[in-house]
Amino acid sequence: MLVWTTHGELASQFVEHSDEEVRRIRLEHGAYIAGKIGASYHFFDMGDSRMTGSRDEALQLARLYATFKPDAVITWSDDNPHPDHRMTAKIAFDAITLARIPKILNGNASQPYDSHRKDIKFYQYVTSSSNRPVVHVSIEEQIEAVTEMFTLYQEFYKWQYTPEQFKADRSRNGREVGVKYAEKFQIRATFHPALEYL
Repeated sequence: MLVWTTHGELASQFVEHSDEEVRRIRLEHGAYIAGKIGASYHFFDMGDSRMTGSRDEALQLARLYATFKPDAVITWSDDNPHPDHRMTAKIAFDAITLARIPKILNGNASQPYDSHRKDIKFYQYVTSSSNRPVVHVSIEEQIEAVTEMFTLYQEFYKWQYTPEQFKADRSRNGREVGVKYAEKFQIRATFHPALEYL
């Protein structure tokens, strides 16, 4: 499942668009990308550049976890320059705990939720300021599809970072672990494993 916490209605590319037009465009993009990878998708409307990292925001996500029951979450780094990205990382992590507690999930819910108590692996985009362990994921078989999806956004938003640069960076990631192309993430443990000795 692909999840967006906002519709990105304040993006500079959308200065001439109404919020309704932006929502339509973003929903179209989300549906297209989800369809390409065989995923479902969900948009929250937490307000572009208005996220606070609140318990209420985390609870919205926790209820989605309780419904979808993920094994893993991939999200932004804790120190991303964009405040919404930082807040998304915070609530994505907080929601893991909230999704485990039935009384929290069902406090003022219009429908009952079953808690999701399974361990969730939590991956974040790599940042040089974090010393969390790095995990590489081979995308050799998916590189053309991944590049195609990146190109959709790159062309629409007129990013300076080109598809060639995008692909070269994934090649560089792959060389670090002996595969042709890879993504890499930092893993954040919800509970650290027990030590065998001190």
